[in-house]
Amino acid sequence: MTSDLLLPADFFGYESLLPEPEQKDLLALREFLVAEVKPRVNAAWAAAEFPMDLIPRFAEADIVGRPYDWDGRPRASRLFTGFQAMELARVDPSISTFFGVHSGLAMGSVYVLGSEEQRQRWLPSMLRLDTIGAFGLTEPEGGSDVARGMRTTARRDGDGWVLNGAKRWIGNGTFADVVVVFARDVDDDQVKTFLVEKGTPGYTATKIEDKFALRTVQNADLTFTDCRIPAQNKLEGGNSFKDVNKVLKVTRGGVAWGGVGCQLGAYEVALAYAKERVQFGKPIGGFQLIQELLAQMLGNVTASMGMTVRLSQLQEEDALRDDQASLTKSYVTTRGRETVAWAREIVGGNGIVLDHDVIRFFNDAEALYSYEGTRQMNTLIVGRSITGLSAFV
Repeated sequence: MTSDLLLPADFFGYESLLPEPEQKDLLALREFLVAEVKPRVNAAWAAAEFPMDLIPRFAEADIVGRPYDWDGRPRASRLFTGFQAMELARVDPSISTFFGVHSGLAMGSVYVLGSEEQRQRWLPSMLRLDTIGAFGLTEPEGGSDVARGMRTTARRDGDGWVLNGAKRWIGNGTFADVVVVFARDVDDDQVKTFLVEKGTPGYTATKIEDKFALRTVQNADLTFTDCRIPAQNKLEGGNSFKDVNKVLKVTRGGVAWGGVGCQLGAYEVALAYAKERVQFGKPIGGFQLIQELLAQMLGNVTASMGMTVRLSQLQEEDALRDDQASLTKSYVTTRGRETVAWAREIVGGNGIVLDHDVIRFFNDAEALYSYEGTRQMNTLIVGRSITGLSAFV
């Protein structure tokens, strides 16, 4: 591998904790992303369009489904899948989000909650990216309180189910072939899990326009109007919100790792710029104030990476607690806002021009800060853990 594929921001060498075969896989992914994906990301972000023609190349690159066991390919370590999410976000948080939704949340739902027959039906085509998945949990009137306030309903009707309601902010929603949908059963008031296929009567997906973070991600509003689905599309193991949390527990670390990647991408742009940009007769990287900002950014990246490495190790041991995941996600994305802002400061006026990448990381960090658990909600989860007192309303 060439020197420009080495990570200058892995200051403590966390990557060396991976076994050698996974280090080689990570370097191969890094090379692929730099060569084939990075040249495309700014244009896609500016146009708010997903580069659909890259999907076959993603399948060939063996990126999909690494957290799960497959015939002929055992699952990768949690540490590797964390670094994979980081690498994707380091190039483009939007692309990382695409994989987090498809490979993590959608495939994870089928893998964790589906019967063996359902796994055999859906997962092979999702692994090949012939079938793209989405994950429908958040609602127009329900984000942090969606567990208690879910308004989408499911009603058993003969040999099928009828769904009514709406979901919002659904990544991949405009082009997904199948969406994992959570709905409250009107008979027992429990949250059930369903697979809704594209083209099902009563199901519509509408792109959310004028979005200025993760613009490449195709977020959609989903509506279900007397949407009838067959009984076999209800995931066998998805019968309560506790079951939803089984999926989220598997995928939780990916958001924090994406936050590390976003910081990394911004830091690397700022560092390169500081070495090349000449003012007052020398590169600006030679000035004390710039070096202070770079050192603070590197501190944020290093601390964030350390927390996520330990998070992945705990996941591997099946010992990760909710409060640990909450602290990690909250800390990493909060520090991420600082890091991308300092990157924008170093790049100066050029920092608001997409050609220099920083503004993309700057905007995308805002979405990472809020989605899959806001700072405030994660703070209250940690606060409840350390005090024994709940501040939830």
